[in-house]
Amino acid sequence: MSWKITVSAPAQVVRAALVAHEDADDWDFSIVLGGGQTDPAEPDAWQLEAWLERKPTAADKAAITALFAGAKPKLIIEELADEDWVTLSQQNVEPITEGPFHVRTPDHPPAHGLRDFVIPASQAFGTGHHETTSGCLAMLAHMKAKGLVVRNLADIGTGTGLLAFAALHLWPRARATASDIDAVCGPVVAENAELNGIPLGDGPGKLAMVIAPGMEDPLLRAAAPYDLLIANILAGPLAELSRDFGKAVAPGGSVLLAGLLTAQEPTVRAAYTRAGFSLRARMQRGNWTILWLRRRSTR
Repeated sequence: MSWKITVSAPAQVVRAALVAHEDADDWDFSIVLGGGQTDPAEPDAWQLEAWLERKPTAADKAAITALFAGAKPKLIIEELADEDWVTLSQQNVEPITEGPFHVRTPDHPPAHGLRDFVIPASQAFGTGHHETTSGCLAMLAHMKAKGLVVRNLADIGTGTGLLAFAALHLWPRARATASDIDAVCGPVVAENAELNGIPLGDGPGKLAMVIAPGMEDPLLRAAAPYDLLIANILAGPLAELSRDFGKAVAPGGSVLLAGLLTAQEPTVRAAYTRAGFSLRARMQRGNWTILWLRRRSTR
């Protein structure tokens, strides 16, 4: 990324802008958007950040301003050095522990007695430190503790592969398929799988990786139906994929959904109710919700 636009505003305002971004059908996805708390001591102080590979145009600035519902936010525009800012932002982060999992970057030592995952900083999302990813790890452990049996699983929007790795640890004889829309994730997942002792391939205890949007890959469709489908993406795509996920998950099977702000939960849950799912458990991490839904046996 070579340019960044920053808007500082109260938490409620930034969350509303993120929701507006999700609902914007004509959004230019070359503008990568994010947002969150800037200082733990000031929970209401948030920033919305937009990254572009070009100098922001008047149309770019207008699109970001339009997310703020008629207000005129102050846009701070800065040119960035030619560096991998995604990787830099993930360096020197502290390890996390969630249930049986310990997730760290290579510059930290392993933790004894836990399943240790080494996830280097990379261009793919999912080092475990975002509340949605750590919440998914916690929910996976909860699902296992509740007796969920998984023989066939998929991780849609896998990023670094971490959630697929965690699921294979909990259900080591399961067949696993991971996918992502971003081609950079293919080699990232392969490298992380080798680093963490996850065998690649097709079969029990192995992970197959594909690059595809949603369920649009022959391997993903052929491997269905799934006992467990994981999707830590965004609220808009989650709602759009509800029908496809309903077709891909076996009756009585589960979906683990994350990437949605709590304000977006009603919309996502309504879509999955229509697709034949019911709520089994929910968890809230900060302003994010993690959902465990099960597909009803009869629809």
